Amino acid sequence: MQSFALSTIFILISLSSLSIVVSSSKPLNPCNDDFLHIQAYKQMQNQTNTTQCKKLSSLQAQFAWNYHKTSHNQTQLNILIGTKLITTTGWLAWGINPDLPRMVGTRAIIAVKVPSQITPSVNTYNITKDIQLGCKLQPSGIDFMVQNMTVVDDKDVGFFSVFATLVLPQRYNVSSLNHVWQVGYCVDGLEPKMHEASLGNLDSKEILDLETGDCQNIGQHRRHMRKVHGILNIIGWGTLLPIGVIVARYFKQFPIKLDPCWYYFHYSCQVVGYILGTAGWGLGLFLGHESKYYTFHSHRVLGICIFGFTTLQILAFQFKPTQEDEYRKHWNVYHHFLGYALLVMIPVNIYKGIKLLKPDNITWKWTYNGILVLLGVVVLAFEILTWAVFLYKKCCKKTVEESSPRRVEIEEDSKGQTNEGSSPRKTEVEE
Repeated sequence: MQSFALSTIFILISLSSLSIVVSSSKPLNPCNDDFLHIQAYKQMQNQTNTTQCKKLSSLQAQFAWNYHKTSHNQTQLNILIGTKLITTTGWLAWGINPDLPRMVGTRAIIAVKVPSQITPSVNTYNITKDIQLGCKLQPSGIDFMVQNMTVVDDKDVGFFSVFATLVLPQRYNVSSLNHVWQVGYCVDGLEPKMHEASLGNLDSKEILDLETGDCQNIGQHRRHMRKVHGILNIIGWGTLLPIGVIVARYFKQFPIKLDPCWYYFHYSCQVVGYILGTAGWGLGLFLGHESKYYTFHSHRVLGICIFGFTTLQILAFQFKPTQEDEYRKHWNVYHHFLGYALLVMIPVNIYKGIKLLKPDNITWKWTYNGILVLLGVVVLAFEILTWAVFLYKKCCKKTVEESSPRRVEIEEDSKGQTNEGSSPRKTEVEE
């Protein structure tokens, strides 16, 4: 069992390392035709034939840029970012961070559209830690020059886009530019309010090489880790633990008795499922720590409870009383109650995790639906078998009782048949 645990940890580390390698350098994903027909993009192409365009990894955003060095050794960068913002109220933000690929510390350009204004407004903003804690987001100057800020709300192609020209000082490295983007749907006057706390919003950041278009997608790396987290928990907690319960219920004594094989299989399913589920749970805690401003409270709390309850179930195997022990019946009640409680909590939490993956959660949802349906069909089949065997045995027992010989006592008259003082003779009469 220790060697299996080590193997599991090795596989987990290998998968995580592979995700880092895969996401470390990602080539261009070309923009679609609707975005390429925006007038601002055509103007950028007319200025220079070095304009590059790519789909960003989240929020349906697409990004185009070109740049050149100025005589003062600065970088003049033209950018165009757009997304499908089809609501009447909302905002689109794009910015760069001189230090890290994150929202705090970003120098941002934010365009806001509201129904009361024909032309959307656009301004520069400094995104500080206070903003994420709930302070008002107000326009402010930033540490580089921004010119020609323009907002285009093209309803024909459905893109809401922002164009701007940036003059970047030398501290901004064009070969590894930390850029972030966001989309929100809540506005107070012209003040952008907090965007959704979805995984798409969390992943909207990357390190971009302006010259080659290659990027280190921080969000992509986290998506790979989430896949590992989900696979481990679905297999471990969501599949193997229920299989262990099915084995214990239907192969212990009734309707099929496989003693002691059922116990070894039950124990193996529980231990292997616990190891895989715990590895996935630990990876989930790491992902939660990495996104401290995005907390999925109910998913996290249920995960901690499931880990605690499964740990108690595994420990229960080590402290199980003997059959003759007077506390065995209390242990059975505790063990069964906790097991069936886990059978309810685990699917609920898995579906909560799958819901967080939207809009890319269809495959996950149908896969787990299939697993639950398969387990449900197996349980239903065994329940039918259990009741069929029970009713059959009950019917057979009743038939045997009705057809068995009945012993009756007949006391014969002692006259001329028994000696004086002898006991009455018992004869067997068969009906």
